[in-house]
Parts: sequence; C-alpha cells; structure tokens
Amino acid sequence: MKAEKILVVDDDAAIVFALRRTFEKEGYAVVSAPDGVAGLEALRSGSPDLVFLDLTMPELDGISVLTKVREEQIDVPVVIMTGFGTMQKAIQAVQLGAYDYITKPLDVDQIRSVARRALEFRRLQEEVRGLRTRLLEPSSEDSLIGNDLKIQEVYKAIGAVTTTPNETAVLITGESGTGKELVARAIHAHSPAGNEPFVGINCAALPANLLESELFGHERGAFTGAIDRKPGRFEMARGGTIFLDEIGGLVPELQQKLLRVLQEREFARLGGNASIPVRARFVAATNKDLEGEIRRGAFREDLYFRLNVMAIHLPPLRERRADIPSLVDHFLSKYSRILNKRISGISPQVMDTLGRYDWPGNVRELENVIERCVILARGEVILPDTLPEQVRQDRGAQAIDVPITGPRLEEARRDLLAAFEQKFVAQTLKATGGNVTEAARRAGIERQSFQRLMGKYGINSETFRGDAGRG
Repeated sequence: MKAEKILVVDDDAAIVFALRRTFEKEGYAVVSAPDGVAGLEALRSGSPDLVFLDLTMPELDGISVLTKVREEQIDVPVVIMTGFGTMQKAIQAVQLGAYDYITKPLDVDQIRSVARRALEFRRLQEEVRGLRTRLLEPSSEDSLIGNDLKIQEVYKAIGAVTTTPNETAVLITGESGTGKELVARAIHAHSPAGNEPFVGINCAALPANLLESELFGHERGAFTGAIDRKPGRFEMARGGTIFLDEIGGLVPELQQKLLRVLQEREFARLGGNASIPVRARFVAATNKDLEGEIRRGAFREDLYFRLNVMAIHLPPLRERRADIPSLVDHFLSKYSRILNKRISGISPQVMDTLGRYDWPGNVRELENVIERCVILARGEVILPDTLPEQVRQDRGAQAIDVPITGPRLEEARRDLLAAFEQKFVAQTLKATGGNVTEAARRAGIERQSFQRLMGKYGINSETFRGDAGRG
C-alpha cells in the first residue's frame, strides 16, 4: 500500500526537520517547501494527502496560500501552524477551509493526532466546507482575547458554526462574565448573514408576559395597553441572529412556545393568526447547568436538544490565567482612551496579584477592576493601592519588592520590568513542573523566546522539576 504523502510548508528549517522525523516514524511520506510560493507549486503538482502550512512566511503567507488553494479547488485538508494564535486568525483559517489550526510550540502528540484525523477525513472523502472570505472585522473592544488552548477551541468552533445554515442553533455555556455574548456576536459577524440584524434579549430580566410580547410581538388590541401593532424580536432579526441570553431563566410556558418556533420555523404575533416565518439563527446562552435543570423538571429536555445542536463552552478565567496579561493590556488601552488618561502599564506587583486572584466574576470582573485602576491612577503606572481590597487580599498574593536603582523614569521602569519578567518566568516554570515547552505555551510566546528570558535571568528549569500542582 502506497504511503500517504504529507507536505510541510514552513520557512523554519528546524520545524520542517522535526515534522519530517515525526511523520516518517508514523510511516508517512514527507515532502517540504521552504516558503509559500514553493508550497503552492508543490500543492499544484505533487498531490499531497495532507498539508501542514505555516501562517507567517515571506512573500506568500499561509492565509494567502490557503486562499489560493480554495480558489483553485485543490481538494486537500490543510492544517495551519502559527506561533501567534489569535481569535481573528483562527476564525479566518477555518473560514477559508482549514481542517485545523494549531499553535507553536508544537506538541508532538497533538501533531500525530491531528494528522491521523485529517487523513481519515480524506480517506472517507468528506468535503471540507469553505466559508466566504469576506470577514466583517469586529472592533478590538468586541473581540475575544486569549491564546490558551481552551479559548483557541472556542475560536475554531466559531469558525466552524458559521459554515452552517441559519437553521443550526447554538448553545453557549459558561460562568457569568466569561464573554458569552461576545461569542454570539462573533458568530453573527463572521457569518454570511453578518449584514442582517443581531437582536438580543435577556430571558431572565423580564416578567413572562412582557418577555412573550418582546419575543413574539403583538397585534393592536391583543391585551390592555396594546394600542398599536408591535413587531417582536423574532421578526426584527429578519435573516440575522436572535441571541437568547440566560435561556435557563425561561418559564415552562415560554419554553414550550419557543420549542414550537424552533421546530416549525414560524410564529404568530400575540392576538394574531398570520404565520410569520423565522429566518434568523437562534443562539442561546446560559450560566446554568441545563442538564441539572432538566433532572429537576425546570427545563424541557426537547428544547435543550433543539438548542444544543452546536455547543460552545467558555472556560472561566481562572482556567486560563496565562491570558490575563493580554486582557489587562487590552482593558488598559481601552479605558485609558475612554477616560483620557496616559497609562503606560502596571507594576509587577499588580500583575502578580491579578495572576493569583481567582476571578469569580471572570473577564467582566477583570475589566471592571482595570477600569477602576485607571480611574484611580495618579501617574502612568497602575500601582497596588488602586486595586479593590478583595483582589489585594486574595490568597495572600505576594508582592515583588523591587529596589529602584536610578532616579530617571526609564531606569525605574527597566528595574520593574526585569523583576516582573524574572518572577513571571519562574512562576510559569513552577506551574509546569519545569516543562519549558508547556511554560512557553502558557506564556503565549515561542519556546526560543522563553529560553532567552530564562538565560537572561539565570533560571534553570531543572530547579522546578516536580513542582507542578504544588501550592
């Protein structure tokens, strides 16, 4: 039997060598190309069974290559590789038809698993459905932020669900403050119906009778006070997206009526008889355990299955602490602009405290804390005294005691940054038991960059062997 052929396109010779050795041990034939131009030519002429494609290359980057692959209808699964995982790139890669999206530093077990799944995908001749290349760029303030593997899976799911017709419902789960509405808006913005309305409503915020009127609308005279015809949210959404936040708070009577709308894809206004078609996608969100609510008899099982066609779970912030620095930078920039203040950064002690806190309110709580800090800041650097008491006292967060050796601001900033980097590298290595590759992944930087920081501060990973999981 002829060995399946894998094409590796990357301008990093070390990556190409590592992948060649990994795949050849698995029995695959491996060919490589040093850049996007050569990679595209190899795709056109070599008929590979699978492609591992680097995102960032000179002349022709991975997204450009992938775009041409889909334009020319070259039928091959493509796995995108990059050291800079962002929501936008993850969604864009999936929308352009990428089979998967993985971030560097590469994990050997993950690579093998992805290759096996992709080749099985090809052997079964399942078509990778491409998305429109048009992307409606959301503003940075409305974007999900993070590089953790769990949030990367959310990005991939967003890209995947936007390939589906509007009849496919989505259920977003996660604790309060994790960003469920941001996911709903991203699904809407990156879908072919992104120019249509996004209409949201909090199902737990209104009494049942008002909520029903808001959703279905009403005819004139339908009830006391209904002096005019009013369109409901189902009608207002047209062919866009209906976002039902806190769906777990829907009363049983409305659960039954919503189920019928999902099944029949039509409804009637209150007090009316005419059937009105529903063309919008239903995206629901909840912080409740709906399966537990079903067992208690508080939520309909049939409605749950209608909504849970595509499930997306958002992890709490305490499970992706490595994303806290990126989120902090984002919110600092946002509120410095809104409040017209010049904030250049935060002290290492503040970052250390933020990294230790458990964030019961998740990203929303972090945003509120940073807004408060910017309001209270008396200079360009956020200091510990601007933090709320509950954050400062959480689990005895330790300060970084940094002697300021020079009188000039730049010298003081240099000392603070060095102290922060040193402690951040040490803490990340401790959390991973001295695993440099995993520590670099959590830090969101290349392994080589993380090693340079270790060398800069004389940190030896062997010091932390066996430390993972200890308090």
